[in-house]
Amino acid sequence: MWYAFFKNVLFRPVVRFGFRARIEGEENIPASGGALLASNHLAAGDTFVLPAMMERTLTFPAKAELFAGRGGLGAKIVAWFLKAIGQVPLDRSGGRVSLAGLGPVLEVLDQGGLVGIYPEGTRSPDGRLYKGHTGGARMALAAGVPVVPVAMFDTPAVRTRIGIPWIRRPRIVIGAPLDFSAYAGRFDDHRVLRWVTDEIMAAIQDLSGQTYVDAYGTSVKSGSLSAAEADARILPRPGYGTQPPAVAAGGLS
Repeated sequence: MWYAFFKNVLFRPVVRFGFRARIEGEENIPASGGALLASNHLAAGDTFVLPAMMERTLTFPAKAELFAGRGGLGAKIVAWFLKAIGQVPLDRSGGRVSLAGLGPVLEVLDQGGLVGIYPEGTRSPDGRLYKGHTGGARMALAAGVPVVPVAMFDTPAVRTRIGIPWIRRPRIVIGAPLDFSAYAGRFDDHRVLRWVTDEIMAAIQDLSGQTYVDAYGTSVKSGSLSAAEADARILPRPGYGTQPPAVAAGGLS
């Protein structure tokens, strides 16, 4: 109930008529059944522009700590909001997404829901596309669902004359679903996870036209990778030069 209220009463009117957002390729989102939407991540506005423009409900996993509501009134409000609109916790206490930590996410997918992820794990520090984390591939292979690539454009907010942050004419492009059923069940095979992740990121790049940097965006943000070092890691596409992992006998190539 709260999801529909916030989407239809608050966010959609602002995004559609205030921001004048556009969406292309929404027909590529399956009309029913579970699927994973994987998007580039340019700005905080991505998290509400995309679901506001879609007809189907979209669930985003959020850090499990945010659901605890610890840290004052603001934290309690965030926890209430996430729970009220049906978002689900993602447990990364071990440093990476394990199958055990994916329980709530896999439940949404098993029940035929849509889950949205940002494989880069953080907003792009400079507008380029960065290396994807393998958690999304693990979700898709464990749940046996297609992955729908998404490209966001022009979502960073700008200041208006009166100082209010505003997003001007953001655009969303939805690509054709990717089928990784040939690797079903191989959610603990690192080579498969990396290849699937690179294919997802390549599909996003095809839609967005972004320059690809073969490094994690967090390394640039933290300063552990300099701008010059990041420039040296530019590749034509994710997974450039690698071959697909072997498929089991009887599988698809």
